[in-house]
Amino acid sequence: MKYIDEFRDGETARSIAALIAAEAQPQKSYRLMEFCGGHTHAISRYGLLDLLPAQVRMIHGPGCPVCVLPIGRIDSAIALASTHKLILCTYADTLRVPASGGLSLLKAKARGADVRMVYSADDALRIAEENPSREVVFFAIGFETTTPMTAAVIQQAARRSLSNFSVFCNHVLTPAAMQHIMESAADPDAVALDGFVGPAHVSTIIGSAPYEAFTQRYKRPVVIAGFEPLDVLQAVLMLVRQINAGRSAVENQFSRAVSAAGNIKAQAIVSDVFELREAFDWRGLGEVPLSALTIRSAYSAFDAEQKFSIAYRQVADPKACECAAILRGHKHPADCKVFGSACTPEQPIGACMVSSEGACAAHYTYGRHKVMAIRATGVAA
Repeated sequence: MKYIDEFRDGETARSIAALIAAEAQPQKSYRLMEFCGGHTHAISRYGLLDLLPAQVRMIHGPGCPVCVLPIGRIDSAIALASTHKLILCTYADTLRVPASGGLSLLKAKARGADVRMVYSADDALRIAEENPSREVVFFAIGFETTTPMTAAVIQQAARRSLSNFSVFCNHVLTPAAMQHIMESAADPDAVALDGFVGPAHVSTIIGSAPYEAFTQRYKRPVVIAGFEPLDVLQAVLMLVRQINAGRSAVENQFSRAVSAAGNIKAQAIVSDVFELREAFDWRGLGEVPLSALTIRSAYSAFDAEQKFSIAYRQVADPKACECAAILRGHKHPADCKVFGSACTPEQPIGACMVSSEGACAAHYTYGRHKVMAIRATGVAA
């Protein structure tokens, strides 16, 4: 297929859905986690759940980098911008995530902190060059997709001897989170899973090979999928067929963009600049070992955590917010009592409603009327 319309063809979608319905065995349960927020939005936007049989259940995962960033890390960024009077640069979604005391980076900006939205890590580097008399910190977040860009700007800053530039690194790793989800299976709040729809953009960087050990250890299939509706439906069909056959393998539906080895050059840049953290606090998952990156000692001059002695403090989510349970797949956005009422994209209480990849934002944008109808009548619309 060459054109985007082909990936959204309704007749083809119904044909794939018919195959899923025919091959999904009535006595089996197919509990599939779409790890990535992009898949969650595709499923909601195109109404894919309405095409799937009842025994095929899609479960949201923690694959939204803004959503999994804990409040304590945002508090640290706010303190950094407010106390040190520096320029803090970050991505748009991060600005609106609620932090302690009703604050956010956007509200800190309104109170006088110099917080700036950027479209890329390069923008932050440029701001540092344009303001040589001021410290500039890039508040870096994201999975493996955005990590190479952060590594590249640190390399550039080193080559240019930009002593006023540093990075507050919050880059996290997908396979470690998937492993943690499976290791937590004995937790009463955990949800049983039969397979994973693997992330697309992440896999263009790391490739499909890193999931091999996961499927062998946990005996759960992984199918890497693109973000279009036909991509997702085909991935579901591939997972159903693996589960029916008792197989647990890594399959690559997104072969037009993902290879087994991934982007070798990007991996080399990341390896040069970053190393594994011993542990990192994830919203919803808690402390996850070896699940995030920190800046190597060779580039410590550009590590904001060392430069400004940033101390992390764990902070609990608001009691009314169910983001943590939603990120674990234990609850659905509709299970949250404040969804669509006190918590909306305009006035978010939790991170899942803020991000363009958040599960709550997806259901609010594409399915809130159905949720409200069910709440009002107790009957599915």
